[in-house]
Amino acid sequence: MIETHETQQGPQPLVRIGMVGGGEGAFIGEVHRLAMRISGRFALVCGALSSDPDRARRSGRMLRLPEARSYPSYEAMIERELALPPEERMEAVAVVTPNHMHLPVSKAALEAGFHVISDKPATRTLDEAIELRAAVGAAPGVYALTHTYLGYPMVAEAIDRVARGELGEVRRIVVQYPQEWLTDPVEGEGQKQASWRTDPALSGPSGCFGDIGTHAFNLAETIAGVRVSELCADLTAHVEGRRLEDDGAALLRFENGARGVLLASQVSPGEENGLRIEVFGDKAGLRWAQEEPNTLWLMPTAAPHQRLRAGGGYLSELASARCRTPMGHPEGYLEAFANLYDLFADAVRTGTRSSALPGIEDGVRGMAFLDASLRSSRRESWTKIDTEQSYLD
Repeated sequence: MIETHETQQGPQPLVRIGMVGGGEGAFIGEVHRLAMRISGRFALVCGALSSDPDRARRSGRMLRLPEARSYPSYEAMIERELALPPEERMEAVAVVTPNHMHLPVSKAALEAGFHVISDKPATRTLDEAIELRAAVGAAPGVYALTHTYLGYPMVAEAIDRVARGELGEVRRIVVQYPQEWLTDPVEGEGQKQASWRTDPALSGPSGCFGDIGTHAFNLAETIAGVRVSELCADLTAHVEGRRLEDDGAALLRFENGARGVLLASQVSPGEENGLRIEVFGDKAGLRWAQEEPNTLWLMPTAAPHQRLRAGGGYLSELASARCRTPMGHPEGYLEAFANLYDLFADAVRTGTRSSALPGIEDGVRGMAFLDASLRSSRRESWTKIDTEQSYLD
């Protein structure tokens, strides 16, 4: 019997999905699985959950995967799933590995005809992102990138308000993402997440900006509805011996003439996950903070501030579609993640990716932002964002 999920278009079969990475001890893999469960539109049918075969087997048993579909490598998973009847094999792959595996896994899955949803950033480097963009363009499947914060209802409301012109001409964007978790050298103490995120071989040439700066950059461009043309960045590693930056800031120039500031730091004591953004136009401003995600402040010139709340009947259709609970009932990170999985399921079933679902162009722009930031910081100069070529040494 085929399991189905009820949608506005009627019952639809669950999307059969496999996972690469995300085994025991991993953080983001479980977040992806929780988002799938909240969505209710996926069946995890197989996995290559670790590069260590023993850990992969243990993780498969923990998730109650059939022994025959708990694979020792992503190559084995793709090969053996393709050998199964079409109605049984996986349809999509969730990539939740460290950054260095995003390109090979995503590319192999796409070339085999599977859909892909990948954790961000898309790849380690801009060159890899450009290579992946070519693979996405040549493949029949859908590619999606989990820029989680775009799944929040009030972020959707902010996007809609700016697009409708309520702020007028956008002039100033201020976005910051401070955390404290790398204030001490925890990578030398066996902290798994810190170990790979501070290792250039696994994370890529950027640390903090690659991990959370890309979120801030993506949020700024998406809400403001304009792209950054050039930037001037200052990146540094405050912790002695750390190989990648743990703190940075960038001045931004946008294509419409707006100016901006982006700050990302993982060495800011007292900050947990302090992503917040302000966008100012010539008529009004708005403010949203991830740690209070159900509230969006609209601030008209010379008028009282308006406090908009998730679940309110006055929200746009775009925002209302992302609200899972009635007004006043908290929802947050996992629900936002699930909203992206909902959009991914729609794309898999219809073959059309909604513009609200981040994709390869978001991934390429994120890596171009990193490329430009690293070059700018080294040269201490303004640097243009180029999505066609990397100029890093």
